[in-house]
Amino acid sequence: MDFKKIRKSFSRFAAWVGINICSLIVKVIPAGCLYSFAKNIAALAFIFAGKQRKIALDSLGIAFGKEKSPKEIEKIAKDCFTYMAKSAVELMFFFDKPQALKKLVQIQGKENLDKALAAGRGVILVSAHFGNFPLLLGRLAVEGYKAGGIMKPMHDAKMEKIFLEKRKKFGVRTIYSQPRNECVNNSISALRNNELIFIPIDQNFGTAGVFVDFFGEKAATATGPVILAQRTKAALIPCFIIRQPDDQHKIIFEPELKLEEGKDSRDVILINIQRLTNIIESYIRKYPAEWGWIHRRWKSRPVK
Repeated sequence: MDFKKIRKSFSRFAAWVGINICSLIVKVIPAGCLYSFAKNIAALAFIFAGKQRKIALDSLGIAFGKEKSPKEIEKIAKDCFTYMAKSAVELMFFFDKPQALKKLVQIQGKENLDKALAAGRGVILVSAHFGNFPLLLGRLAVEGYKAGGIMKPMHDAKMEKIFLEKRKKFGVRTIYSQPRNECVNNSISALRNNELIFIPIDQNFGTAGVFVDFFGEKAATATGPVILAQRTKAALIPCFIIRQPDDQHKIIFEPELKLEEGKDSRDVILINIQRLTNIIESYIRKYPAEWGWIHRRWKSRPVK
């Protein structure tokens, strides 16, 4: 009997049940209690989700171990859990009320986005698993932009189906990262149709990407945004969504990042993925609790 497989199946079933229960609760509790509910969920998760807590603390140690005390690192980890819980209940609450996003989420730097779209070659929104990034896509869809995101399907098919349906309700297009050829073709098609494609490049990418500096350590990073920009001449715009003290949100569109040249195409990719990663790191340093620390970002190591 494969106990590991049974444990995984049970964990996924429990998560699916938990999501559905939370979704029902969110629908019936007063809006004013939404964030109190999220804080309680986060407090329980920090206690009982031992594996995720350890990954968060280990990751924070790699990034800030030389700069912050253990107490400061633990506070960021707890805040991270709180922000993730808040994001989850927001998605459950606002995915059925898309127009409410106009008041909840403000936009800064919209002129940068519109200027890039005016060129007619599409826009690649480069970002991270930072803040409530699904709300970013939802807000753009409500604003009338044709927006989609390259996403890795969740391991749990039932959970993936729930979130796929919610994205469809918003009019957000899902482009799955696998199969690779299909992902590339769908992305190119969307960009040639002058659409927006959201690509997070902040998770471990194994040996298929390039290794760039991230918090002083080499991190395997996806190269898709730069390769797509080379092939389609689409604009590259870094963007982030930041939670405000009153739990409103602000989307920031940075100015277009023009590709820097290198000695060959591989060098161009490495140089510009490093530039994009530097921007992501700068936002994480400024708003550390906004990033998803429960991911082993530095798991893959470069061959020596």
